Amino acid sequence: MSDLKIDVKGETCPVPLVEARKALRKASPGEIIEITGTHPASKKEIPMAVEALGMELLSVEEKDGIWKIKIKR
Repeated sequence: MSDLKIDVKGETCPVPLVEARKALRKASPGEIIEITGTHPASKKEIPMAVEALGMELLSVEEKDGIWKIKIKR
């Protein structure tokens, strides 16, 4: 179960990363953020940003060209 869901399907860089960062700033410690998108580069960039921010990357899944990244604040 995710506390915050961000849908950036169809958006290209830097929108998914910007939206992910905004969500991570808004989230309370312990909350789960789920980001869904289609831009391949963002699938790599978001996990790198999560690590740089010292947050926990829970999962990265992809199905039919749509990825879902779960992050714990």
